Amino acid sequence: MSDAAKDEKKTQRSLTRAGIGIEDGLPLEVGDGGVDDLRKGIQMLMDIEAIRQLKHAYFRCIDTANFEELGSLFHEDVFVHFVGGSYEWKLQGKDEYLGSVKKSFTDQSVGHHNGHHPEIQMLSETEATGIWYLADNMWVMNYNFFTTGTAIYWDRYLKVDGRWLIKDTRYERIYEINQALKERPAFSAHYLGSHGTPLESLD
Repeated sequence: MSDAAKDEKKTQRSLTRAGIGIEDGLPLEVGDGGVDDLRKGIQMLMDIEAIRQLKHAYFRCIDTANFEELGSLFHEDVFVHFVGGSYEWKLQGKDEYLGSVKKSFTDQSVGHHNGHHPEIQMLSETEATGIWYLADNMWVMNYNFFTTGTAIYWDRYLKVDGRWLIKDTRYERIYEINQALKERPAFSAHYLGSHGTPLESLD
């Protein structure tokens, strides 16, 4: 193993619950307090489902360049930190994040992001964390470039005025493969070609 590979191996974060700072949440069980405890238990399950839908909406919105709806999923002061094999995004605030995403999901790109196996921890009635397993593909045709891989996401969510929002979101790669494309992919459908940010508007 090369010295560079050894250094990378040493510095990469351990993607365990302890390594990413995920604490145990409230127990998923019904207490002995009768109807009130039952209601709290049902509300907790409804909150977990709401967080699942929030994150699923996030993946749908980025791949369809639905920036207006995407913005509604984030807290104004969201912190974003994504670490790939060939890039790192570190952004503070919803406006900065949306500005960056608009430059990535253009009419010359195709995104495919799926989040699997959610592990959601309820910390209180208004705060939760989540771990997700990402599998993604990204084509950037104007650079003839393709990226594929998997990553572990970990998020913090806040419930504000009855709605769950993403307050912090981070990921680090399990693996990533980057390839230069010899030719433009022959997509028979290309949604972002019509709905992505026009590349000419970024000049």
